[in-house]
Amino acid sequence: MRKLYTFLFLLLIFSTIACKRENNPKVTMTNYKKLPLRGEQGFNAVIEVPAGTNRKLEIQPDGQFVAEQVQGKARVVDFLPYPGNYGFIPSTLMDEERGGDGDALDVIIIGETVPVGSVQEFIPIAVLKMIDEGENDTKIIGIPADPALRVIRATNFEQFMLEYDAAKRIIETWFVHYQGYGTVQVLGWEDEKSALAEIEKWTL
Repeated sequence: MRKLYTFLFLLLIFSTIACKRENNPKVTMTNYKKLPLRGEQGFNAVIEVPAGTNRKLEIQPDGQFVAEQVQGKARVVDFLPYPGNYGFIPSTLMDEERGGDGDALDVIIIGETVPVGSVQEFIPIAVLKMIDEGENDTKIIGIPADPALRVIRATNFEQFMLEYDAAKRIIETWFVHYQGYGTVQVLGWEDEKSALAEIEKWTL
């Protein structure tokens, strides 16, 4: 009888733990926005569009990632898929009153694909500045903070420019064409110091 009571007690404990886990609130947009700017190894990024995919996803207030809508249809990039893991840097906001687009600062991380919703730490190595339909559009270019996840050896803009110029041109060409040629105008590239300055500029 004592063994039966012990079993029932343990069953009750495990059931309670399971219920608590099931009742945990899912991560929401507010939670993502409130993530710290930095992790243990680098800056944080919330990945909305994995590398190698072409569906433009956006996070919603309920925490779900859904396709961006254009004229009532899910937006699919009519070009090559994303050349890196694309998302935003939490705890940043490009304030419209200061010339921003009203969203968090964008980042594309050069590396193997990671799932939608991943929080990936990265090191900024460059910034690509553009004009998108008349508005300033800034993209931070990064590499994974974890060396084991990197696909290129460059850790700064000079190395990236000298050793991976082809990759640099691929990224620029992709952004020029992914919305249709003529939509985006490239202003130029800047180094990792400028990338850090951009992140600091828009940090909440």
